[in-house]
Amino acid sequence: MQVRYAVGPNETRQFNTTELRENFLIETLFTPNSLQLCYSHYDRVIVGGAMPVDSPVDLPTYPELRSDFFLERRELGIINVGGAGSVTVDGQTYELAKLDGLYVGRGSRSVSFASQQADAPARFYLLSSPAHKEYPTQKAAQGDVFSAPMGSAEAANERTIYRYIHKDGLQSCQLVMGLTILKPGSVWNTMPAHVHDRRMEAYFYFDLDHAHRIVHLMGQPTETRHLMVANHQAIISPPWSIHSGCGTSNYSFIWGMAGENLDYADMDLIAIADLK
Repeated sequence: MQVRYAVGPNETRQFNTTELRENFLIETLFTPNSLQLCYSHYDRVIVGGAMPVDSPVDLPTYPELRSDFFLERRELGIINVGGAGSVTVDGQTYELAKLDGLYVGRGSRSVSFASQQADAPARFYLLSSPAHKEYPTQKAAQGDVFSAPMGSAEAANERTIYRYIHKDGLQSCQLVMGLTILKPGSVWNTMPAHVHDRRMEAYFYFDLDHAHRIVHLMGQPTETRHLMVANHQAIISPPWSIHSGCGTSNYSFIWGMAGENLDYADMDLIAIADLK
């Protein structure tokens, strides 16, 4: 498991491209028959991916957690972005088609990931945060979660937002999690931009053609930086940073937050004209 330490806006202001990528971009999340995890010191969130191909992949504990099992003091959100698969939690199996989600509560001792077909493996995106109480493990099929259209073709940001783990959906201690699908011809996400100083956020980009890229904007609103992001890569966004992007084609992304509250609307909006 990688470990990424928290850095502030003053340090980030001095970073070159390589340093920005080393601190905020997670380049590899899916490798066959394995887990890839990154522990961030922003709100102690773990971002990761599991890609079982021809055998199940189990979620172990790690020395960094100092716990008897991974979810002893944590909760976990999962969204499948690949082929059909399943997640088995303490002996109970949940079938997850593409874009189905699962919340796994604190105290769950065993978690195992599997694919239905080796030639079309599941790809499970994972987001985990510390938890102070138990909530039940629950599945959320994509067709059953809250969704809302937003944006317009004229602004190149016509999209649908799906909320999976939030205060009016699957219950959690800290996690808020969902995804956004941009329509063909739309390329902008989260513009006008915002910050939420009470929560960190992670973006995971998917369904982007391998030849295309996302220009992901980060940094303080008056001193922005950018990262070039490919398909199946993730961004760690500090609470003090904007998180917005523009693609060279349409795409989808999973957003997830952890911190002070579960209020999806808790954000401080930044006018486009005020960005620098």
